[in-house]
Amino acid sequence: MRWLIRVLGWTMVWSGFFLLGYVGYQVGATNFLNRGVQAEAREGFRAALPDRQQTLPPVVTTPDNPALLHREEGGADGDVIALLRIPKLEIEQAVFQGTDTEILKQGPGQLAGTAFPGQPGNSVLSGHRTTYGAPFFALDDLVAGDEILVETAVGIHTYLVRELVIVSPFDVWVAEHREGAWLTLTTCNPIGSARERLVVFAEMTDGPNQEYILALAP
Repeated sequence: MRWLIRVLGWTMVWSGFFLLGYVGYQVGATNFLNRGVQAEAREGFRAALPDRQQTLPPVVTTPDNPALLHREEGGADGDVIALLRIPKLEIEQAVFQGTDTEILKQGPGQLAGTAFPGQPGNSVLSGHRTTYGAPFFALDDLVAGDEILVETAVGIHTYLVRELVIVSPFDVWVAEHREGAWLTLTTCNPIGSARERLVVFAEMTDGPNQEYILALAP
């Protein structure tokens, strides 16, 4: 019996070491590796910006609206489509097209079917909170009025935080279309758990398409 207790005790000890090591890898190693991925992605985006600007679709107008819409669309899944900056949190992240597991390991991703950043509608970006760079770790520190900047090929778009909410992972309404131009950031909540989602809603207040957005307002 003593022998069995001793074996069980050592098994629990080594299991604990294993779990601690695994958690340490997930948090520490993935964050370290992500720094290099992000640095390369940001540098590549900036280097390719002149070429992207030359291949933008024509500026769009409507008969009843003389304002200009600087239209831009995403590319293939995994492409870098924008740079996200949150000055208060000292965040600068390359944003990728798509939100599958492998893409989110690289950085925040744009949810398919939502508006491209800087365009009319609701642009939804998702990101990790504890691993793979943890880009949205301190998202809950934001308050109404904080500034979020998104740079795309057409220019820099300024958003102001309007609201933070905590929802169920099944509350897909947060990704629904919105009138105007909105940026919605989503991440897991609480820290270390996927039980809920922390969502930040921010409204565009300046940028190349602001005149167009205001002209569409009722």
